[in-house]
Amino acid sequence: MSDNGCGFPAPGLHSFLFQPMFTVGGYEFNKVMLLALVTTLVVVTFFWAAFGKAKVVPGKLQMVGEAGYDFVRRGIVYETLGKREGEKWVPFMVSLFFFIWIMNIWSVIPLAQFPVASVFSFPLVLALVVWVLWVGLTFKRHGFVGFFKNITGYDKSLGAVLPLVMVIEFFSNLLVRPFTHAVRLFANMFAGHLMLVMFTVASWYLLNSWMIPAAGVSFVMTMAMIVFELFVQAVQAYVFVLLACSYIQGALAEHH
Repeated sequence: MSDNGCGFPAPGLHSFLFQPMFTVGGYEFNKVMLLALVTTLVVVTFFWAAFGKAKVVPGKLQMVGEAGYDFVRRGIVYETLGKREGEKWVPFMVSLFFFIWIMNIWSVIPLAQFPVASVFSFPLVLALVVWVLWVGLTFKRHGFVGFFKNITGYDKSLGAVLPLVMVIEFFSNLLVRPFTHAVRLFANMFAGHLMLVMFTVASWYLLNSWMIPAAGVSFVMTMAMIVFELFVQAVQAYVFVLLACSYIQGALAEHH
């Protein structure tokens, strides 16, 4: 960290940059990429262990898995898409929710202490996957004409403002939508991690400067930020999946 000439090692963009840790097949892997791979392994291993040999009378691990699965299915998918249309999307949305949540939660795990989603490329790829699904479903369900009407918000009752609305909706849906979908997740994780680093570094800096009361306040703020981040991490996974369901619902809905 740079102290900017004042002795305080202020966090900044350098807090999100990591040197390669190892190379496999010519590809360099840093801490963020490793955490993303571990996230995949954690999610797959957990659900494999919970449901690989599912029982009528579930054990503790299966009960936890069923609770998480049911939360996404009933609390997000069914509420947005309905039971009939939504059931086929439940596995994808459950995977998406827990993948994002675990990526986020590394921020408060000792030694890891970094939210993968605070690197923009990760939420952007997930948002693009959802966007491609939305475009493909819209085209498949409504055909070319229906697809065009869906993405442009075509409604002849708008009269003279219809051309303007269609241009805005076109750029909003095809260009802006995946960007804003990704930024919601990225910005919250980026800001949260920066605040955690700030108060953590400040606690050590003030303690080493023998400013004990100030260090204590900073430490309390660090603990408060950790609790707050735990809430935000789950909420951001929920919001991302909720928006994904909303986009799919829009693709499946009949255009009037």
